[in-house]
Amino acid sequence: MSPSRTQAERDAVTVEIMFALVSGAFMGALGFGVAGSAALWGPVPASWRGPWLAVSATLGGVLFCVQVVRVLRRLRHRPGAAPSPQDVVWIQPSQPGRTSPDS
Repeated sequence: MSPSRTQAERDAVTVEIMFALVSGAFMGALGFGVAGSAALWGPVPASWRGPWLAVSATLGGVLFCVQVVRVLRRLRHRPGAAPSPQDVVWIQPSQPGRTSPDS
């Protein structure tokens, strides 16, 4: 850990990591459940069940990894740094008394 981080920043990173893991596990389980339900309860031949479940497990693993990476990429932006292009920046009207079209 960097000594320049406060306890609140370290706690925020811990919460984000846990959120990434839990939401990734949920997405992976959801992907496996949707793809694998056909093999478990649907009219899939018995010879296809093993490969079908293997592909479903692979899909669940890929969804888990994608979700974890997607959530953790948000951690790069530290408070006080310039906003990234993905951030939404609300721009104030340039003249007092005038409003922007989306206000």
